Amino acid sequence: MTKKQHYMTRSERDKLEAWLRCKKPVAWIARELGFARQTIYNEMKRGAYEHDCYHYTEIRYSADKAQQIHDYMQTGKGRPLKIGTDRAYADFLEDKIVKNRFSPAAALAAARAEGHRTRVCVSTLYSYIDKGVFLHLTNQHLWEKGRKKKRDYEPVRRIAHPRLPNIEDRPKEISQRLEAGHWEMDLVVGRSGSRAVLLTLTERQSRRELIFKLPNRQAATVRKIFDGLEHKLGKNKFRKTFLSITTDNGSEFLEYEKLRRSIYGGVRFDLYYCHSYAAWEKGSNENHNRMIRRFFPKGTDFDKVTKKRITELQDWMNGYPRKILDWKTPEEWTA
Repeated sequence: MTKKQHYMTRSERDKLEAWLRCKKPVAWIARELGFARQTIYNEMKRGAYEHDCYHYTEIRYSADKAQQIHDYMQTGKGRPLKIGTDRAYADFLEDKIVKNRFSPAAALAAARAEGHRTRVCVSTLYSYIDKGVFLHLTNQHLWEKGRKKKRDYEPVRRIAHPRLPNIEDRPKEISQRLEAGHWEMDLVVGRSGSRAVLLTLTERQSRRELIFKLPNRQAATVRKIFDGLEHKLGKNKFRKTFLSITTDNGSEFLEYEKLRRSIYGGVRFDLYYCHSYAAWEKGSNENHNRMIRRFFPKGTDFDKVTKKRITELQDWMNGYPRKILDWKTPEEWTA
């Protein structure tokens, strides 16, 4: 039976109550009424109440209670939703945010790219999520909503490494993002006591992301990644791909000469260091690391994370539309 595109009626609620009393399976009830199984579960939750039996209490469904709640919700509905009856549009947005972990703005951009004719603005979509318009989508699925407010800290004096090129030595052209090939680099560490970490590289112009799982955070392990990339791409292509890298003062990045040394001889890229306690100086990479934390929150044991999952995350990030790229993805920007 075709799934219905309307709210459950009173007669359908009466049938649901009767069939549940007869212990009919939810899948069977969903087919008979023409709704998705999740809709039936949601309706059961809406009309649930505690029924006292002789020796125990059980949860039952009341069509009367569910109808009362539905009628009450309808009285506060206000103006018709801009999303209207376009269920396909609503399902697309919900799927992008819940399953693909898109932000509301990115989900709306993806919907436009897919050719959906219904349009709502970002603030309207946030309002719909707040009001519980969607079947599955709630504020718990929104990354920014769940973030704690930053505490105020005393200003920290920025310190540059005394012997190595710092970001003040970096050509201004790199800051303007006019040329591809300039990257920012950092490590994403896991649970205390675990050894594996993620090496993340973010290209400043396209926001293309490269993620590598490292068995440890030693400088030699980081160099090995670049040795492998240089061998795979070849000297000329590697040099065009990696013109410069900006990173922090972590000990794994401080072997300046060794890290820059090409396996073919000479220098393979320019290297610049941020000031201490100035993470914003490589802000693109920091933002990407926050996105990675959507999938691997602090406390993750990267020893147990497979390289396949890392590759899937890298593909997701490179297929994520960005406002800064006119809602293109890094893959589309570099194509």
